[in-house]
Amino acid sequence: MHTPPMIGKNIQRIRSARKLTLNVLSERSGVSKAMLSQIESDKVNPTVATVWKIARGLNVELNDLLEADDEPKRIFSLNPAAEDAAKLEKKQDGITIRVLSPLSMVEELEMYLLTFEPHAALVSEPHFPGTQEYLTIVKGTVKVTVGDNTAELKRGDFLMYHCDTDHAIYNDSNQPAIVHMVVRFSPDRR
Repeated sequence: MHTPPMIGKNIQRIRSARKLTLNVLSERSGVSKAMLSQIESDKVNPTVATVWKIARGLNVELNDLLEADDEPKRIFSLNPAAEDAAKLEKKQDGITIRVLSPLSMVEELEMYLLTFEPHAALVSEPHFPGTQEYLTIVKGTVKVTVGDNTAELKRGDFLMYHCDTDHAIYNDSNQPAIVHMVVRFSPDRR
């Protein structure tokens, strides 16, 4: 099948709008950086399978790359709670970590619901440079230590910090605590 000539421009437009490098799109799609560059400059005619991989890497529908529409498509993507949601939960050392975001967003933007039993701690090593975490306390109280900084947080509090250094979340109380966490990776971490 012959793919439309505007496909390279659509890929480049969407990739640029999302501030993705060719390297990042290559890793997400499984299509080589050289091939992506050639497709974007209309030097090669990619197969439908290659275009499908690129669409998955950009997290868009295949038609978004094939259509000659200058209007970017708006995302509306439901990730329903699956019956096998237990597979997306991990329990260790008094902490339950539930993954809320779809697996397609891994290492871009990740969302978690953390449940801490009394006196439980989540100690983490540094993430990629530039990575940030955003915490909202849903229930209880926690103490967060990031490098030399420490904050005591209660229900409703929000904390944002770079997590490319040692960091930890502690529930020092006798009550459970629930924390909503968003991890945003730096787009140029690679």
